[in-house]
Amino acid sequence: MFRNILLVFEDEIICAEAVTYAREFALRMDCQVTFLMLVPMAFIGRAMLGSKRNALHRIESRVAKQLSACSENFIQHGIEVTSALRVGDPAQEMLKFLADRPPFHAVVWGSSQELPGKGHWINRTAGNLECPLLTVSRKTAQ
Repeated sequence: MFRNILLVFEDEIICAEAVTYAREFALRMDCQVTFLMLVPMAFIGRAMLGSKRNALHRIESRVAKQLSACSENFIQHGIEVTSALRVGDPAQEMLKFLADRPPFHAVVWGSSQELPGKGHWINRTAGNLECPLLTVSRKTAQ
């Protein structure tokens, strides 16, 4: 059966522990992994289209390098990886991304070891997911 894990990153922030967790989880579950980088950008107002276009090209270049570097270790372990970049309102872009694909088996928050605070878009979006939202928790010293 086709299984896929979505590893979500925000604003070009990649948490190494979350990437490792997702890789190990994918190996245990025999899953493919999809990286989704969400970069907030407003397209309203009087901003010149040319400046937005230039900003998008710079973002695409940086994110391609980041996601390519993350993919290498997955590929070395025999895990199939795909990646995507969406720019705009992160919550809307994530939901549009999910609506265009078969359901994922898990979503892993990849930008920190904990979920952001209650007002963050990922927490508002979590109720619309068709699968669990996972995060890497810091281990407390005992």
